Amino acid sequence: MSLIPSFFGNGRRSNVFDPFSLDVWDPFEGFPFSSARETTAAANARIDWKETPEAHLFKVDVPGLKKEEVKVEVEDGSILQISGERSKEKEEKNDKWHRVERSSGKFIRRFRLPENAKLEEVKVAMENGVLTVTVPKEEVKKPEAKAIDISG
Repeated sequence: MSLIPSFFGNGRRSNVFDPFSLDVWDPFEGFPFSSARETTAAANARIDWKETPEAHLFKVDVPGLKKEEVKVEVEDGSILQISGERSKEKEEKNDKWHRVERSSGKFIRRFRLPENAKLEEVKVAMENGVLTVTVPKEEVKKPEAKAIDISG
């Protein structure tokens, strides 16, 4: 998978002239600790946070994950935490991988919610690989202006 031959005996690499082996060389591939490829899942959990007059809406891209693999929690009364894990695909002994780009691993994102968030009414839905978290807001009461008569 690299233009640089493997010095660590990784059997997944083929020869330099294989057109499917033009990936960038990973100097940490083959070492026992996690490579950057396994820890990038957090960066791949892309989130949009939009505030409307009624609610805070969080949309999270989690393609390929089931709702059982994602967790949404409220901590300390004001922290919204969204986490999950994408499992690494099982490698069979006779498989020949040409490219591995999909990330695997755990992700966790945390957001401090404003005071007007109704945490007891949070709703979560998942459709087509997009997790939607809706946090309703308390109505902001406009201060009432009372007219005072001027004497004299």
